[in-house]
Amino acid sequence: MINKIFLTLSFLSVSAIAFAQAKKPTLMVIPTEAWCYENDFSYEVNNQGRKTRITDYEKAFQESSDLLNATTKIGELMADRGFPLKDMLSSIRDIDRMEAENEMTQSSQGSMIAETPLERLMTRAKADIMVELGWKVNSIGPKKSITYTLRGIDAYTNKQVAAAQGTGSPSLSAEIPLLLQEAVVANMDNFLLQLQAHFDDLVTNGREVSIICRIFDNGSGLNFEKEYNGDELTDIIDNWMYDNTVNHRYSLTDAGESKLSFEQVRIPLYRENGRAMDTRSFATVLRRFLSSTPYNIPVKVITKGLGRVELILGEK
Repeated sequence: MINKIFLTLSFLSVSAIAFAQAKKPTLMVIPTEAWCYENDFSYEVNNQGRKTRITDYEKAFQESSDLLNATTKIGELMADRGFPLKDMLSSIRDIDRMEAENEMTQSSQGSMIAETPLERLMTRAKADIMVELGWKVNSIGPKKSITYTLRGIDAYTNKQVAAAQGTGSPSLSAEIPLLLQEAVVANMDNFLLQLQAHFDDLVTNGREVSIICRIFDNGSGLNFEKEYNGDELTDIIDNWMYDNTVNHRYSLTDAGESKLSFEQVRIPLYRENGRAMDTRSFATVLRRFLSSTPYNIPVKVITKGLGRVELILGEK
């Protein structure tokens, strides 16, 4: 019996060490859109005649000490468990500086692609997973409790990969970060295990992205049915995808003369030199392949988001 207990404890210790040493996803803690709307940290814009509500994350962090303290506390709990974090407020300020510099160099006739603050944040911060935090305070006489929601969102696919929610025990404490910590801590390890399981899947099976290929309408006669040494361009690109995706996992969902759509494309998490692989760097390898002999096709690469890239063939 003692030997069995010893073996069990040894196994758990080894498992804990392995979990601690595993490659961890990079996280960023952000408030939910619902929390921002409820606390008046949003504004409306006219998007081609339709009003759209946009979250104002910068205003939220500047004016709500509860938000700053709450996200900091959740970040501390995650950091204590070895998960690397990116600071949202610092990322927002970096984005503001970059956009200010771009505006100074932009021509008077230049145009910008419309992006929401969250899309800009996800594209430029490049965290693996966004951890959305929302909460509300419940008052029961002199005591207070917090009902919270945590959602882990894959930054490349916008799919939910982890979740936790609950209500903490009533407390006389009035400090939201402390109430939040008391409410969250019981489910934090399970939540992080869900995040780790998703990240382990990415390491094994690759990150899921979308690659769209199009043709410039410039009268060159190029299309995806053009043949090179007896193979149509569609098949050439399809074979390249087969050779370069993780475990050959991808789907060619649309194939025509002027457009190819590759969905659920599993790209390696890291390049051969150990640096992180993102959608654009993966698409750039395809661009170089198509630009080389015998194809010699100029290709323009356009990033449409963290997990989506378009390659337009025929010009740059």
